[in-house]
Amino acid sequence: MTAADPITLVPGAVPLAVWRRVHAGAGVRVDPSCREPVEAGAATIARVIATHAPVYGVNTGFGKLAQVRIADADLAQLQRNIVLSHAAGVGAPTPAPVVRLMMALKLASLARGASGVRMAVIGQLEAMLDRGVVPLVPEQGSVAASGDLAPLAHMTAAMIGVGEAYLGEVRMPAADALARAGLAPLELGPKEGLALLNGTQFSTAQALAGLFAIETVFRAALVTGALSTDAAKGSDTPFDPRIHALRGHPGQQEVAAALRALMAGSAIRASHLTGDIRVQDPYCLRCQPQVMGAALDVIRSAAATLAIEANAVSDNPLVFADAGEVLSGGNFHGEPVAFAADMLAMAVCEVGSLAERRVAMLVDPALSGLPAFLTPEPGLNSGFMLPQVTAAALVAENRTRAFPASVDSIPTSANQEDHVSMAAHGARRLAAMAENAARIVAIELLAAAQGCDFHAERSSAPLERVRALLRTCVPRLTNDRLLAPDIAAAATLVRSGAVAEAAGVALPEA
Repeated sequence: MTAADPITLVPGAVPLAVWRRVHAGAGVRVDPSCREPVEAGAATIARVIATHAPVYGVNTGFGKLAQVRIADADLAQLQRNIVLSHAAGVGAPTPAPVVRLMMALKLASLARGASGVRMAVIGQLEAMLDRGVVPLVPEQGSVAASGDLAPLAHMTAAMIGVGEAYLGEVRMPAADALARAGLAPLELGPKEGLALLNGTQFSTAQALAGLFAIETVFRAALVTGALSTDAAKGSDTPFDPRIHALRGHPGQQEVAAALRALMAGSAIRASHLTGDIRVQDPYCLRCQPQVMGAALDVIRSAAATLAIEANAVSDNPLVFADAGEVLSGGNFHGEPVAFAADMLAMAVCEVGSLAERRVAMLVDPALSGLPAFLTPEPGLNSGFMLPQVTAAALVAENRTRAFPASVDSIPTSANQEDHVSMAAHGARRLAAMAENAARIVAIELLAAAQGCDFHAERSSAPLERVRALLRTCVPRLTNDRLLAPDIAAAATLVRSGAVAEAAGVALPEA
């Protein structure tokens, strides 16, 4: 799917699978059926202005200045001013895939017709996405209530030819990017600046990007967990479906089923079905269904919240054309996104933490029965001693990041906005956490494959496909060598989804 073959977004009914494709680079169009509700919303704004009744953000100031009335002659300037004054973000540029996703989310939201914008606004967003004009949006500066004001202001600034943007890979003034793409700067009408700035689309885009990365890491961790179980000659008895049916959690049951399937037919497992003096394995092996299953349920719960939010109208005030009313509310508050991001942060932290415990188990001969640090000549060689230390360091980083952002409100706008969600940075941290977890799982992949190399028997067909995939880019470790390139290569396999694909694991997606 490319911009030449775009996805049609049906406002209010876009599934997560479509947002995944948008994040991956698919082009988008909004369904033409949006024209009627959009035009009705814009006409409602025009009628309200004609009555001279005060409407927040249309003919009044913003935030604490909402009591200030604005003259009709200044309404267009009011909308331009809010964009310029609110484009106060700082930090590194937001990754282009996240900005494109944010733009598509805003496009779908505005196209529901409850924001009072003209079709010209819809068209500008569509055209910029189609022609590769991506606004430069600094990562920091949003508290995610009253919406993601600063990030969305930078997006909107590029739409009106102010600030900076990327055209393809090239960074340039936004006016130049528009001109080279054959587009004119948008001239904002009443309410349109506010409609573009208000909303949770930056936080939601960051959270969705984090969700997609975490799902990929989760799938790979199921595979490496099964491979570690075989490497340590662990038991698959704890994955028996009868155990998990008695508890009843759906994620736990599905993870147990996945682990059983991954280990089915393993000659390594068959080799110690009898005569093994161990009664129970360490928790990092035995409790995988319980821990990973709980994470799966949390990931799915967060995904359900984000699916709703991605289709929401979250600006303010909202236009109800059928009643001819414009109502002020608080849909811009990012609490649902903040909670979802906090849940995802805890889940990915635990996925990485459990994987690191399996690495620690594998390198300890007292627990794994394997040579110390998974090297044929311990002492002369240190083997996997330091990769486990690296994994521990990454787990520690993720634990500090996992503290919930949603409980840390700081009042803004002279206490008019006295409770904020902090969803933006709560969602933004997920990318770094997912990357840390991917590297932890990559280290486990290396260690588990190395552990299986010490056994004469082979593992199951799915796990042997994964080992073969790894060995195309990382040879078995005999004598010590530089391990950073091995970890990087394994992390690429995890991050790309190749590990899960080789093993045939589809969770958590249906």
